[in-house]
Amino acid sequence: MKIHEYQAKEVLRKYGVPTPKGHAAFSVDEAVAGAKELGGPIWVVKAQIHAGGRGKGGGVKVAKSLDDVRSYAEAMLGMQLVTHQTGPEGQTVRRLYVESGVDIKKEYYLGMVFDRATNRVMVMASSEGGMEIEEVARTHPEKIIKEPVDVRYGLKGYQGRKIAYGLGLTGGAVKSAAKLLDGLYRAFVDNDCSLAEINPLVLTGAGEVIALDAKLNFDDNSLFRHKEIQAYRDIDEEDPLEIEASKHELSFIKLDGNIGNLVNGAGLAMSTMDIIK
Repeated sequence: MKIHEYQAKEVLRKYGVPTPKGHAAFSVDEAVAGAKELGGPIWVVKAQIHAGGRGKGGGVKVAKSLDDVRSYAEAMLGMQLVTHQTGPEGQTVRRLYVESGVDIKKEYYLGMVFDRATNRVMVMASSEGGMEIEEVARTHPEKIIKEPVDVRYGLKGYQGRKIAYGLGLTGGAVKSAAKLLDGLYRAFVDNDCSLAEINPLVLTGAGEVIALDAKLNFDDNSLFRHKEIQAYRDIDEEDPLEIEASKHELSFIKLDGNIGNLVNGAGLAMSTMDIIK
């Protein structure tokens, strides 16, 4: 299950992960009111959809006045936001997140996934923040730091510092990054995440390391024990066929094309579809 950025940040803040202050908005007036409460002089208006690449699609705008906030909110709400992850049809924007602007000194990438090959949580970090990690892996594989974490012992302090130093951080920023890493890891494990990603992770002018963006995906098979996470579900962002399948406890993944495949086993199904494709 996927959730929105503002919801992911709400979860991460419970684990001590610092994020900019912000307000979710479902209308233009709510967006302006949220900006007023935050105070200026700079805000960031973000479209909330379950897809990356929002900035390139016009779904992230920097506002320097309340009039800008209103203008961007009016333009975004109801728009079909097209990104490389939505497909050409795009996704309807029904929610916004208005956030305080941040003095950014440097951007980084930070992510966590479960590596089934080693039965470890794999922490990945890169100095190439703001880019898709797949693109970094393709063009600059040497810039990706990988640190496996044994779930029996958790993320150790020295591992957090090792990653921070690997990113080129120094001084108090190392301690700040290590603390953030600890919080992100605990959020990942406690909530049965399949993916935790902060892109970009930023170093501010004040020397603090914070999560400027946040993405959390959860293992559907574990949701029965996370009622608070289930409450974040936004069915408007899900495919109607997948929603219908979930009602009958069926695993359904919509793919492009017009060839159906009925098999016994999800792994065999996906492998067969890959071969057909």
